[in-house]
Amino acid sequence: MQPKRIKLDISGVILVDKPLGYSSNQALSKIKWIFSPKKAGHTGTLDPLATGLLPICLGEATKFSSFLLESDKTYEASIKLGFRSNTGDSEGVIVDLNVQHLPALKEIKETLKQFSGMQEQTPPMYSALKFKGKPLYEYARKGEEIERKKRSINIVSLDLIDYSDNVLKITVECSKGTYIRTLASDIGDKLNTGGYLIALRRTAIGSVNVEQAKTLDMIEASDKEARDALIFPIDEFLNYLDDISLVPSAEEAIKDGKTLLFKEMKEGIYRLYNKDKFFLGLGTLDRYGYLKVRRLLALS
Repeated sequence: MQPKRIKLDISGVILVDKPLGYSSNQALSKIKWIFSPKKAGHTGTLDPLATGLLPICLGEATKFSSFLLESDKTYEASIKLGFRSNTGDSEGVIVDLNVQHLPALKEIKETLKQFSGMQEQTPPMYSALKFKGKPLYEYARKGEEIERKKRSINIVSLDLIDYSDNVLKITVECSKGTYIRTLASDIGDKLNTGGYLIALRRTAIGSVNVEQAKTLDMIEASDKEARDALIFPIDEFLNYLDDISLVPSAEEAIKDGKTLLFKEMKEGIYRLYNKDKFFLGLGTLDRYGYLKVRRLLALS
């Protein structure tokens, strides 16, 4: 019987370049085995058929994972035209629509323009969204169709990379909650050809790029010193939020759960730092200028 591994007090974010075929939970399990943190969780699930940037939060950083999800995400996607899939990707049942004439490049460019900006999107049945406590994909596998509410999404940018052999390659920057599988199907429908997603790679979350990430093999092969260098401070991923620097008395008041008044500052969520520029956590400033703790590092 192997001795029980000691769980370590490690806090920060590991940037993983998730490989093809791995689920996000499998990647998380691998990181847990390598680093042995007391707590860990991934942010922004990637399907097994997708590759790319998967931030994994360790220790105290898990408190802030939901805020990482607020950032826009960027993907490279390949869409095969002339076919349709019941799952929206290559894992589903593929139907050849026998399209006689595929669209010209000009038509594709004009169609893609229609998908930019704010819009409504219906989540796919093959998704982890819950209905009566069960994920939608469980109903879909039984052939059941559940009515889904449309959700507001924002396609910040959508650019054509390549179009050849009836495969459309695009880059998409989008808001949270956007399903690229659904976008691929919708583009195919708009072109009257049908279409489904055959490849997907997440290249960025906010200002964080996949080029900063390491593969699981690279992480595992690193020595302890090199691994420790791969752990990023959580506040590096929250720089889309403004910050407030607290004097020592204000720092103690915040830690005690007290409310502070900051006049002439706009309402919103702020990163909180002490006089030594040490990240303390997040606070919410209401419209009257009162600051309350939202999340606080236990080690602060």
